[in-house]
Amino acid sequence: MNVKIEESWKQVLSEEFDKPYFLNLAEALHKRKAAGEVIYPPGPLIFNAFNLTPFDKVKVVLIGQDPYHNPGQAEGLSFSVPHGVSAPPSLVNIYKEIESDLGIRLHKDGSLYGWAEQGVFLLNAVLTVKAGVAASHSSLGWSQFTDAVIRTLSEKKNGLVFLLWGNFARSKKELIDTSRHTVLEAAHPSPLARGAFFGCRHFSKTNEALVSQGLTPIDWSK
Repeated sequence: MNVKIEESWKQVLSEEFDKPYFLNLAEALHKRKAAGEVIYPPGPLIFNAFNLTPFDKVKVVLIGQDPYHNPGQAEGLSFSVPHGVSAPPSLVNIYKEIESDLGIRLHKDGSLYGWAEQGVFLLNAVLTVKAGVAASHSSLGWSQFTDAVIRTLSEKKNGLVFLLWGNFARSKKELIDTSRHTVLEAAHPSPLARGAFFGCRHFSKTNEALVSQGLTPIDWSK
């Protein structure tokens, strides 16, 4: 199958695109779109996380669940919304933790493009959603694909930092070789977690792990 995705990702994932489950997934999306279903994010942005953060450049992996299902929000990056769109509640809490952890003041909208371009791979476990219906594409096969992505990162790279927030993301820990990578776990930043995310200090801890390997830290203010 011809998938429009950044070249280094295309190479390491080439076998996945020809597996039956992925072909079935592509067919299901095509049928839904042909039937008039509105799907987020728009087609060109489905693999946005991969295109903005090539496999060779990944330093940090932040795992989300599925895209925002309201109009104008999903852009193919976990937790991120387009430039000019206000940060949703979970992202507001992420920003609060960054400010507390690093002692900085953030003046930014909800776009995390600046993170992606520094090597923060903003991966949702499910890459599409039906407009207005959360988790509506969770059974299409995306998780099988993104589990393969996480395993590939774990097996083919060293010294990554995986950020696992909430029970869903933490369930992906079994896919990661913790002897080769740093895994940081916390509650989900959603307001539903009643503030349990605060105080995790994952942003300073991520940079400490990167610097210890001689890598450039992430500028979380971008």
